[in-house]
Amino acid sequence: MRRQQPRKFRYAKTTIRYPHARHGIACAAVTATATVVLVHGGGTTARFWDRLRDHLDHATVAVDLPGRASRPADLQTISVDDEVASVVTDVADATSGPLVLVAHSSGGLAVPGIVAALDGRVRRVVLNAALVPLEGGCGLDCMRPHHAEALRAVIDAARRDETPLPTFAPPEDVEKLRTSFGGDPLDDATLAYVADPVRNVTDTVYHYLQPVHWSIAAAVPVTYVVNDHDRPVPTALQDEMLTRLPRPARVIRLPTGHIPAVTHPELLARAIGRE
Repeated sequence: MRRQQPRKFRYAKTTIRYPHARHGIACAAVTATATVVLVHGGGTTARFWDRLRDHLDHATVAVDLPGRASRPADLQTISVDDEVASVVTDVADATSGPLVLVAHSSGGLAVPGIVAALDGRVRRVVLNAALVPLEGGCGLDCMRPHHAEALRAVIDAARRDETPLPTFAPPEDVEKLRTSFGGDPLDDATLAYVADPVRNVTDTVYHYLQPVHWSIAAAVPVTYVVNDHDRPVPTALQDEMLTRLPRPARVIRLPTGHIPAVTHPELLARAIGRE
């Protein structure tokens, strides 16, 4: 029997560019009663969003995914389903009513499950350079091919030798972070911000191995925020992942590197606020 290939959705997209920062209009279009839920990406915590939250003038909930900060867990076994369950619990404990779900980078892997589990509460999704696998695929589908192949080889070797899976640890020399995200080099204050141990943490690779099904979240509108100078998730890969969403997305392009929530929070806040 021929193995069914992961499905790829294609559509036309609307693109908006935000070339310059403007303050004071970040959230005008977000429903006043909606709470913005912020899901961080790899190697960081809920504190990643601190600068952005200052630009959002409505309720926010920033979650720690399992194995990070306030949510201790075994990084060897954390799955996407574990992340979904953790976020849903935190959201249910913190708020009621409609939600706007925002995810950065690998945080996108949990989004379809969160949307489905919250059963109609998520009114809109905003993805920022977020990972979108092929339907039924996994996070490895969202890496540059040579990175994915190298990680698969390491994982296969660990399983063969019955040794622990690798983890992604922060660099010993934090100066490497200054240029690792793409865009302009980080200034000293921003470098200190991202290197702070409250944000710069060891992360799992295990969640890159589980299947993700965007079809279970197909009813919810998506805004995809592309970072035009992103180094970890190149622009071409972001554009490719857009074709994997099950319905047309609004596309907003920012002239930033990988972490506009940190470097250009006012621009990302505007994107989140746009209906």
